[in-house]
Amino acid sequence: MQLLDDLLWMGGGYVLKFSDRTFAEFFREELELDIDDPLWSVQGGSKGKRMRCFLQTAPRSQVAQALNTLWDYRIAAMERDGVKESISDVHTKMAALMQSIGSTWKHGKPSSSSKFSAAVAVPSEIISGLISRFTALMAMTDVQRRGYAFETFLRDLFNTYGMEARDPFRIRGEQIDGSFQLEGSTYLLEAKWQNECADAAALRAFHGKVEEKAAWGRGLMISYSGFTENGLFAFGRGKKIVCMDGRDIYEALQHAIPLDRVIAEKARQAASNGTIFRRVSDLIDTLLR
Repeated sequence: MQLLDDLLWMGGGYVLKFSDRTFAEFFREELELDIDDPLWSVQGGSKGKRMRCFLQTAPRSQVAQALNTLWDYRIAAMERDGVKESISDVHTKMAALMQSIGSTWKHGKPSSSSKFSAAVAVPSEIISGLISRFTALMAMTDVQRRGYAFETFLRDLFNTYGMEARDPFRIRGEQIDGSFQLEGSTYLLEAKWQNECADAAALRAFHGKVEEKAAWGRGLMISYSGFTENGLFAFGRGKKIVCMDGRDIYEALQHAIPLDRVIAEKARQAASNGTIFRRVSDLIDTLLR
């Protein structure tokens, strides 16, 4: 428990960076469990005491699932705040702990030589097929038919790189909504295939949706035709969303750059300099390293 206290920053009744609301959302969305149930408050009502009760009394399989998932949120919080690892040989200790409860630590020690996690190896014929399908979309004139084809294409594209949506992508008019997981963050997706570039109003509306969700949430907005320069300028910097356009998708596929790597680098660019839209062509040297 001392190791887990340190791992989850449980001093003073807190758990990581969770608020009361996001703490409840984590358990509800990740474990389908109501952590506000009095069952978990027998040691006290603070987040830390409810977490300790959960860790000590919940089924071991559920505890293992929670710890493996919480690690992702911990890493995301450390990256956002620039916090260095304070637990020596943390992966060895967590692997031993998980083995003691009959489970497996899924994270292992990251390689210092790789900037990204290991990307999914995708056969060239699958990438070629995705390029052909994306090119075919450009020739479609029927808006409804193209919308459903774009929805299917995006779902297959995200699944190819291991980012399967929690809920299937849903089409509404010319807009597709969905969500996916990447590097410990839940991303909301909004994708539009339309002739007009997305403007500041569209960006603000999507950002508002992301802000309504959990504190660890982010957003990816895909606008096939791109974004207006005035819109990007008016929207501002340092927000919780990143952007892609049709050219980004095509160039990533042409260079066989994994989609998860593209989005992760865009998120890093946004975190470091506040720029929410950097083209793949501008990042190509970094992405191909």
